[in-house]
Amino acid sequence: MAKLIPKRPKFVPRFGSRRNKRIGSRKIGLRIRKIVIHVQASFNNTIVTVTDIRGRVISCSSAGTCGFKGPRKGTPFAAQTAAINAIRAVANPNMQQAEVLIKGPGPGRDAALRAICQSGILLSFIRDVTPMPHNGCRPPKRRRV
Repeated sequence: MAKLIPKRPKFVPRFGSRRNKRIGSRKIGLRIRKIVIHVQASFNNTIVTVTDIRGRVISCSSAGTCGFKGPRKGTPFAAQTAAINAIRAVANPNMQQAEVLIKGPGPGRDAALRAICQSGILLSFIRDVTPMPHNGCRPPKRRRV
């Protein structure tokens, strides 16, 4: 008597619940009126993330994804290119205002902010959210002789 082996189902692509499109393309159709632009500028790289008010990521870019390698990732020009690429995906005429949160001491923070201002988006406020230690860590004990 031959054993019946159930057939494996073929790979079925995941689709959105309401539309007949893939899940990845769902973000393009969103009409967002207010966005938050997060700029994280370190000495080695600059990361620009665009989110909505709830914190859901709409688009993101960094100097590394723009094609810069090595020490060129930390330059202001790389940060400017990353900011332009991140904003290009969400720029639409319905957008009313944006908030900018800048974190980090890197050289790309000013260049990224300049690129955001030149993109034509109306900025409601710009805030520096760089973490600052209040009292720091506890110092080590003195060395005994």
